[in-house]
Amino acid sequence: MAEEKRDYYEVLGLQKGASEDEIKKAFKKKAREFHPDLHPDDPSCEEKFKEVNEAYEVLSDPDKKQRYDQFGHAGVDPNYAGAGGGMDGFGGFGDMGDILEGIFGGFGFGGGSARSSANAPRRGADIEESVTISFMEACTGLKKDIRINRMSTCEACKGTGADGGTSADICPDCHGRGSVKTTQRIPFGAISSTKVCPHCNGKGKIIKNPCPKCKGVGRYRMTKTVAVNIPAGIADGQTIRRRGEGDCGINGGPAGDLMINVNVKSHPLFSREGFDIHCDIPVTYTEAVLGSEITVPTIDGDVKYSISEGTQTGTIFRLKGKGVKKLNRDDRGDQYVKIYVEVPKNLNKKQKDLLREFEGSLNEKNYAKRQSFFEKLRSKLDF
Repeated sequence: MAEEKRDYYEVLGLQKGASEDEIKKAFKKKAREFHPDLHPDDPSCEEKFKEVNEAYEVLSDPDKKQRYDQFGHAGVDPNYAGAGGGMDGFGGFGDMGDILEGIFGGFGFGGGSARSSANAPRRGADIEESVTISFMEACTGLKKDIRINRMSTCEACKGTGADGGTSADICPDCHGRGSVKTTQRIPFGAISSTKVCPHCNGKGKIIKNPCPKCKGVGRYRMTKTVAVNIPAGIADGQTIRRRGEGDCGINGGPAGDLMINVNVKSHPLFSREGFDIHCDIPVTYTEAVLGSEITVPTIDGDVKYSISEGTQTGTIFRLKGKGVKKLNRDDRGDQYVKIYVEVPKNLNKKQKDLLREFEGSLNEKNYAKRQSFFEKLRSKLDF
């Protein structure tokens, strides 16, 4: 009796009906948890890793996922023992495994991918790192050293996994395919199934004298420092891709990429929208009434700006070209400055008397908005 397969949702730690994004996140988590390169001393991880890959291959494909949700394993793997007598009707075609391999190229049925790609070049995994920079560093750009942890090709064995002067042998059981095929005869023909070769654990080769440095893996994990150019104008949450600086490939495959997620700290004065900068500037009551030259901070330093007489709270003016440099361009955004008038507090008696005297010298012409408001109010009441 063939071993019963686990439910694919259970393999990824999900509930049935999980979304595409949930499936992808669960796969990445499980793949890291069981990746054989991260657990060279635990042979069970390789089987678990293959199980995770098989589950993701089905659940990430909308058509396969629909068939799996409706029929279970039998809907996506005709070689599955739980499919029952439904296979008998194909007896006249002989070896069903060969037919399926011819139609689907060996992918997704009975572990066929292991047959065709045990020793094929495979791209290395992408790796992610995060870097935190200040608001001003994001505006001006900088060069920053970042420590990364990546899989690198073993220099001692040049990635072969075999000790110096020796080489890996082709597995005699699977002849380098990484899997072995078994055929079960039934009254109307035969059903073939494929499983990971137990002799080489799906690698397609046997290393009798493993490299002492990488323990036969051909790669090892190392920490290195890379210098990263962070361009001026980068925003919080953006990612810098460094191609070929992720984990090294397998069997001569290309390396993955390094993905650097940039986090930008907030600033006490400035905020940012796209490439424009915003800030609030307080002015005194007198400055707002009489007009004044005020000092405005920018990312390039302080500048002078003259506000006109009677400037109101909420007035916004623009400093053209004082924003953030646009990525891969020479022009910049603008800076928008919002004025708010600070009402004086803690006045002494003399100041209050002077203010009342000043207020008494004013009339409605000095308060255009107030006059307009009461005119609208009277008009509404008369209506």
